[in-house]
Amino acid sequence: METESEPYVRLSTLRQLHQVVTDLNTARSLADTLQTVADGVVAGLNYELACVNLVRPDGDLVVAAFAGSSAAEALITGRVGPRESWERRLSMGVAWGDLRFIPHTEGWVLMEDDVPQWHTDGPAPRFEDEWHPHDRLYAPMYASGSGRELLGVISVDRPRNGRHPGPWGQEALQMYASQSAIAISNARLRSNMQRALVRLEREQQALRASEESFRQAFEYAPSGMAIAEMGGDQHGRLLRTNDALCRLLGRPASVMRRYSFADLVHPEDIGTLLRTSAEGGRAELRLGRRDGTYVWVSLRNSVVADTADGPRFLLTHVEDIEERKRHELQLAHRASHDALTGLPNSAELRSRLSARICERPGAPGNEPVYAGGYEPPYDPGREPYEGYEGYEPQPQPYEHEHEHGFGFEPAGGGAYDHHVHTVAPTGGEVDDGTKGLAVLFCDLDGFKSINDRFGHHTGDAVLIEVARRLTTGVRDGDTVARLGGDEFVVLADGLGAADAADLAVRLRNAIIPPIRVDGRAVRVGASFGIGWAECGMTVEEVLNSADQRMYVEKRSRAKVHRRAG
Repeated sequence: METESEPYVRLSTLRQLHQVVTDLNTARSLADTLQTVADGVVAGLNYELACVNLVRPDGDLVVAAFAGSSAAEALITGRVGPRESWERRLSMGVAWGDLRFIPHTEGWVLMEDDVPQWHTDGPAPRFEDEWHPHDRLYAPMYASGSGRELLGVISVDRPRNGRHPGPWGQEALQMYASQSAIAISNARLRSNMQRALVRLEREQQALRASEESFRQAFEYAPSGMAIAEMGGDQHGRLLRTNDALCRLLGRPASVMRRYSFADLVHPEDIGTLLRTSAEGGRAELRLGRRDGTYVWVSLRNSVVADTADGPRFLLTHVEDIEERKRHELQLAHRASHDALTGLPNSAELRSRLSARICERPGAPGNEPVYAGGYEPPYDPGREPYEGYEGYEPQPQPYEHEHEHGFGFEPAGGGAYDHHVHTVAPTGGEVDDGTKGLAVLFCDLDGFKSINDRFGHHTGDAVLIEVARRLTTGVRDGDTVARLGGDEFVVLADGLGAADAADLAVRLRNAIIPPIRVDGRAVRVGASFGIGWAECGMTVEEVLNSADQRMYVEKRSRAKVHRRAG
């Protein structure tokens, strides 16, 4: 009878197998798929109990689904069995293809191991192929491919006909395990894809939020912000500017996109800008406004990559530091200039003198020495004093920092690298053709009596006017400094002996005219001593030399010519 019904049994089982496999592919999630696998064993393959053990990332197997007994499901679902114990089970018993059958005669050794299990009670078998309550049948599920990675194990119990499955039943269970492995792999793939899509959407939302936050921070920042290209033909071109920067420079955003920072920076600050924008960093420089003025700003650059391998940009923060810079310049000016007259003070005078002379004297014959054939360029913009027909523009020293001060660095053959020696005329008031740096030491005559008679207010007004007259009487580039009290010093470069003497006369004559203070006319005279700055001398030696000559000149003049007021 069984033999006659075998074709019918196979056809019926095949139909049931087809239906449960179809159900496998309609499950929406991994959890649904696992439960469908367990339900399919009970509904389609005629087993009373089915358990799906799924391999976890750590290799152990967890009871992920159960079908056929709510009591057993509540007891063992979610429990974990070690991978080593499962490997032991899959190596025991009888191999039916990929299936593994462990009869009760061998399975008793597994009664106390740590794999979650459920056993039903029942009578002892009455014939050879009858199912024993402690028989075990496992259907491993392997991933497709040559590696045969174990995805999980289906364990079944109590076939409804009470017999061990025959060849067709074994093949049907093995086929179902194979299809279940495919369904689980697909469910995992869908789950991973869904998680990836969710993660991508969250990242995109975060990116959009970040971009919006950046836009808000960029557009509404209280200080200037700009994005500029980096590299290529358009290096430095402004791509985007915020309202604060446009207001600071007085230019609309549409116009700003025509420029780069190099177009807007003060010519003297272009080197600073290039060093800053090369690799990012911070600098203080001046940017041009639309009205032609310049404003001091602090630039902070950051190099930003658009994508992993995309173009780089410069994100620039522009802060207005005009007030701070003006305050710093004022402090620096106060430190180097006289508070009353606004002239360079004693410290600034000494600094300028020190920059022109080195510690070693000039070459024999008092001729300038140039290293490597260096000839300073002729400057046609320097005009002689009016009436100084003998004046010729002289080369200026090339300023070069070194261990002895500006311009001095010993070189072979007695030449001094990048330094033009400052020399002095040797013929007194007779012009020998040598042009040098004249130091005119001026002391006012009669100033003390004005202070004593009319007070310091009048004395200060006299000093201010004398400073103005001295400054008016010299060339651009010459230095008029107040040494202290009623003493002034003039540095005039490129003069011969006769030129310096004529200059002293002109300045003395400019000081002599009356000075009106509060409706009162007062007069002062002036005595000048002419010294010369020369390499090999110290600053104090230069000033003392001019000071001594001033006193010689003062004593040699009649008292009536030295006192006024």
